Amino acid sequence: MTPRLWHFGFATLTPAALLVAGAFLGGLWVLTAVVYLTAMTSALDRLIKPNTTAAPDQSDTSLSVIIALAHFALLPIIVWALVGSALGTLEKAGLFFAAGLWFGQVSNANAHELIHRQSRVLHRLGMWSYITLLFGHHTSAHVLVHHRHVATRADPNTSRQGESLYRYMARAWIGSFWQGYMAERARLARIGRPAWRNPYVMYVGGAALCLSMAALLGSWPATLAYVGLCGYAQSQLLMSDYVQHYGLLRATREDGKPEPVAAKHSWNSPHWFSSALMLNATRHSDHHAHPGRHYRSLTLPKDAPMLPRPLPLMASIALIPPLWRRIMDPRVERWRNA
Repeated sequence: MTPRLWHFGFATLTPAALLVAGAFLGGLWVLTAVVYLTAMTSALDRLIKPNTTAAPDQSDTSLSVIIALAHFALLPIIVWALVGSALGTLEKAGLFFAAGLWFGQVSNANAHELIHRQSRVLHRLGMWSYITLLFGHHTSAHVLVHHRHVATRADPNTSRQGESLYRYMARAWIGSFWQGYMAERARLARIGRPAWRNPYVMYVGGAALCLSMAALLGSWPATLAYVGLCGYAQSQLLMSDYVQHYGLLRATREDGKPEPVAAKHSWNSPHWFSSALMLNATRHSDHHAHPGRHYRSLTLPKDAPMLPRPLPLMASIALIPPLWRRIMDPRVERWRNA
């Protein structure tokens, strides 16, 4: 079955609606949002037959725009609910947990989709989605560094075999920030533009603006809630990168350059519901082969490495490094020797 646009819309926007209801009404609405993004997603991935089909030549960006607008509306609502509402402690904890998953898995996947679009408006929608999560530098680092150096040690977002998730996240965050900045500086010098045109000015300035707005919304408690929510969402993005590139490195050719990027350099997942929830970000090999391809048109190459479980579940397993290595290291070795 080829997923239709409404499948992606239902998967991505239903939890956003549940989060809004949970922010204002609490109770079962919060619980339902948590269950939707965890147990229900896992159950549907098990029950629905894995999907390997793609929609040909898709270019409809309407859903991406809607998700981005939902992101901008939902973020202040969640921060307000965490500090200014009458919700109980457990309700706020559940809301924080579920909202972090939505921002880090759904909205992140959508922002990733948007920064690869040629339209300046769409690109900036994605950029501001990342800026409002205090992660604006990912806009530059992902395109200019990750896609160029993926599956090599020069890429800070390629996780190394034996490296724990926790060590990776610190290395990847700092490395991508710095290398993205250096790549932008080199690009500006190459095209003869002044240093103040570096988009990092907007990334840092936009983050400062967002922090100021959070402070105006509710002083320091709102600022802390906002920073915590952004950090949690960022961790979801980094967990995805960790899982999707763990241990897969390109061989070095005789001329000292890495071999071309191939399907074997990214982990993929065919599971239908989590793939719809994450806008087919789980079809990672094809994305690296065709960065500009619309998410609905991404395919699953037959020679691509497949994760043994859905991507969200594998990210949870990565929280326990010994278990993660026991499951993944033998698979990495098989692909290295293939």
